[in-house]
Amino acid sequence: MIIDFFKTAANLKKIQRQGWVDKLSISNPESVADHSYSMAIIGMVLSDMENYDSGKILKMILLHDLAESEIGDYTPGQITPEKKMKLENEAFSKILENLPTTIKSQYQKIWNEYQENNSSESKMVHQVDKFEMALQAKIYEKQGHSKDKISSFIEFGELEITHPKLKELFRKIIDDN
Repeated sequence: MIIDFFKTAANLKKIQRQGWVDKLSISNPESVADHSYSMAIIGMVLSDMENYDSGKILKMILLHDLAESEIGDYTPGQITPEKKMKLENEAFSKILENLPTTIKSQYQKIWNEYQENNSSESKMVHQVDKFEMALQAKIYEKQGHSKDKISSFIEFGELEITHPKLKELFRKIIDDN
């Protein structure tokens, strides 16, 4: 049923972003849904500014962590990237099971494109993901969390973000004390 799909998506509000728990010991960190919402706002504005397919970008952002409603939020190093991808792909297929066929195939195609990371939109979404993480890290730093502990999130973002506009915005975030 479609209601099951909606319930699964709503479950993301209860899934904590594990990196903030593990590395910063935050007891009540942002949820995966919080992260996805923030990414959607960033992705919407950037895709409109840079003339990307905004609808596709937004769908990709909203779908990119949906599997975590079933499997949880694994951080790098907890499991292999191959195992994570396998778990996510299986969970995502299960989540889509009861949707109408045309929607299911559309969402599956967008999911696959995101996973393969070989289109301009998927590359943008992956970088928006890292950008949003860096933005949240700076927010946590301003709330008093350790700059040393935050640094690994910033360094990872710096390595991964290559899009010129995102790189420019990233520099502004990390230079803002």
